[in-house]
Amino acid sequence: MTARLRATPDQDRFSAETERFRRELLAHCYRMVGSAYDAEDLVQETYLRAWRSYAGFEGRASIRSWLYKIATNVCLTALEPRRIRVLPSGLAGPCDEPDRVPSPDAPGEVSWLEPLPDAWIAPPHDDPAAVVVARESLRLALIASLQHLPARQRAILILREVLAFSAAETAEVLDTTTAAVKSGLQRARARLNELEPEPAELLEPTDQRARALLDGYIAAFERSDAALLEKVLRTDATLEATPFRDWQAGRAMCIHVLDAYVLGTPGDWRMLPTTANGQPAAVVYYRAADGVLRANGAVVLATTATGVSRVVAFHHQPALVELFGFPEVYPA
Repeated sequence: MTARLRATPDQDRFSAETERFRRELLAHCYRMVGSAYDAEDLVQETYLRAWRSYAGFEGRASIRSWLYKIATNVCLTALEPRRIRVLPSGLAGPCDEPDRVPSPDAPGEVSWLEPLPDAWIAPPHDDPAAVVVARESLRLALIASLQHLPARQRAILILREVLAFSAAETAEVLDTTTAAVKSGLQRARARLNELEPEPAELLEPTDQRARALLDGYIAAFERSDAALLEKVLRTDATLEATPFRDWQAGRAMCIHVLDAYVLGTPGDWRMLPTTANGQPAAVVYYRAADGVLRANGAVVLATTATGVSRVVAFHHQPALVELFGFPEVYPA
């Protein structure tokens, strides 16, 4: 009992000094591993390790840099035995067989990328610039591309380009040299340019045009109206959905697949708007055999001034609906 009482002031001080960084550390871990669930676990491990070594922290670095050092190394350790998380477009080119029936992969066959609810990492203040930066650095296409970088290059790129750590600070975090950091950053940039040479100019999810496109996409599904998708999708739009490997490129192909195999009849689908990865999104419900609309997953849209350029759906993942704070059964 005495030991516990003595530890209380230290615990309070530790919490006061570190808790304000939890959201940004969660975003950092998500960028590294591509999974909201894994990122949450890694942040917990980061704080556990930080608490264990807190007595020896002597302020040689800022508390923020110290936490990032721990979090980055926790992520690197976790990534060593794992397969990278991908989207269907990261496995092969688009499907060019319009009449091939989509077939899902067996559970566990592929490690799929997962979306991140904006509410998890939204800055607690109202700094518009900070909000925009946070959103841009979590865009789904960027997170998908980052997963294809070697883990240490990924860490270097995130620390330098997203978090604005200096080369010296990054070297300290990774226990390496500034020369190695500069070389790793150069290789990471080159590889990222190969993966995503021209990132699209996306609308902010708060933009009225973005919300109108999301509303149109939702209406198309809820009404089973393929014609509405013509008004929403760009001619060069892409469509991918886990756990299906096949993905489609071009509005005509996207609409054909959705109309033939997905839309069903009016009322089969219901969606509730939200935001994920700094983009308009929706949680998805599908009518089960018993007639109840049950949680199915989520969908994230890349919205531009000329329409939706990319649809990424996460099907057969009902836990995602709860992740976003929505009920398992569609609310009456």
